[in-house]
Amino acid sequence: MEFTAQQIAQVVQGRVEGDENATVNTFAKIEEGTPGAISFLSNPKYTHYIYSTESSVVLVDESVELEKPVKATLIRVKSAYESVAKLLQIYEASKPKKAGIDSLAFISPTAKIGKDVYIGAFSYIGDNANIGDGCQIYPNTVVGDNVTLGSECLLYPHVTIYQGCKIGNRVTLHAGSVIGSDGFGFAPNTDGYSKIPQIGIVIIDDEVEIGANTCIDRSTMGATRIKKGVKLDNLVQIAHNTEIGENTVMSAQVGVAGSTKVGDWCMFGGQVGIAGHAKIGNKVFLGAQSGVPGNIKDDCTLIGTPPMAPKAYFKSQAIFRKLPEMYKQLSTLQKELEELKGKL
Repeated sequence: MEFTAQQIAQVVQGRVEGDENATVNTFAKIEEGTPGAISFLSNPKYTHYIYSTESSVVLVDESVELEKPVKATLIRVKSAYESVAKLLQIYEASKPKKAGIDSLAFISPTAKIGKDVYIGAFSYIGDNANIGDGCQIYPNTVVGDNVTLGSECLLYPHVTIYQGCKIGNRVTLHAGSVIGSDGFGFAPNTDGYSKIPQIGIVIIDDEVEIGANTCIDRSTMGATRIKKGVKLDNLVQIAHNTEIGENTVMSAQVGVAGSTKVGDWCMFGGQVGIAGHAKIGNKVFLGAQSGVPGNIKDDCTLIGTPPMAPKAYFKSQAIFRKLPEMYKQLSTLQKELEELKGKL
């Protein structure tokens, strides 16, 4: 399908500069633009590409000031990044959805399947499972006994949801994610370790997205809880009895230990690690590879292990690099001091 710059501007509430009849039928990065493509510019580092891009239309922020004319038609908006996200959502929603239940899927006679559901080959739907309307369940996915799945959920191949877990509406689970595996509970004894049964569940609220190969453990008792709007990247580990607050986002390889409470609107960079039983406040921003041993108050931006304010962290790192030289100087000073003491 083709759309004109003017039609796109109406959707994103933007202002056209150039040919309002310029048409596009695909998306492209600004540095890889081709005729008929729409691109966007939000990072100042890429500004120079706007003068050479072959894209027909480019979304730009209202604040961008250009030094010379450009060939592409521009659509000025409040936020180019948000506008292109909106367009991509519309594009994704326009794709045809799979329909029907594959003859090679297994569905328990006691399971309840809603309207307009797709279930792919070799998927397994367990006893008393409840699948909401409009769900898409791709091949080789396991939905265990007594699992509840809300409406319009999207489960990609090889997702596993263990028994009893509850999934809200419009939840996306990417390939290989595991919901409800046992929490890491073992009690030491004279012969080794005794397993502590994990009899709780996982509850995932509406509009959550879970990345590929991410694992969320079931609780020992009660529920591990992922609240509304949470977005977890690939390879994230959420341990038993943990609670993740609304609209919190975590990058790849974040690990959250058991019984930790994370607040709303937090952002964790890649490989952040959080100790068990910690309480993390609302709007906490943790830089990549931060190690958190305890509680953090609301509205903090921290980095490092233990985490500290970014300015203090980078000063500390600058000093850390000089430690070998400082140690050498200290050793020399100690030697000179001992010599002076001997002379006295």
